[in-house]
Amino acid sequence: MAKKKDNLKEESTADEEILKGNAGSGTETAKEPTELEKALAQAEDYKRKWYSVSAEYDNYRKRNQTAVSQAYANGAAETVLKLLPVADNFGYAYESASDEKTRSGIDKVVKSFNTILSSVGVELIPVAVGDKFDESIMEAVLDFPCEEGEQPNTVKQILKKGYKAGDKVIRYCQVAVTVEN
Repeated sequence: MAKKKDNLKEESTADEEILKGNAGSGTETAKEPTELEKALAQAEDYKRKWYSVSAEYDNYRKRNQTAVSQAYANGAAETVLKLLPVADNFGYAYESASDEKTRSGIDKVVKSFNTILSSVGVELIPVAVGDKFDESIMEAVLDFPCEEGEQPNTVKQILKKGYKAGDKVIRYCQVAVTVEN
């Protein structure tokens, strides 16, 4: 009987070793990562996070730069828009001046004003009487019936000049257009 108990103990010990994977079958147990492997994994995680934050900051900087330049352009356009009535008044004064010296003085002021406008990127929208009406740069304020030989939707009279900064219209040309009878 003592032999049976010893055999049973040996068998149960052998079974436990097989279950643990130590019976020489060639299978290894899952081992825990070492401190070096943990540190390398953590370093890789920090590296990914750094790249992400760096990219986010770069995008933020670009968005902010665009917003600032656009805000500057909008502010400049608003200022110019408020000054345009002065240019209009000088134009009216030039047309109503009776002597040549007065006209010459007013012309110098108008040229100086236009030089300042061009230095900040604002230019006059070229519109002439007889041009086809273009709603992207013109505003029809009056309409006249077509006279003989006139085409409909053409500029008959320019009431106020238009200005633009780049592709953005600051003030539309105010014009009178012809319409069909």
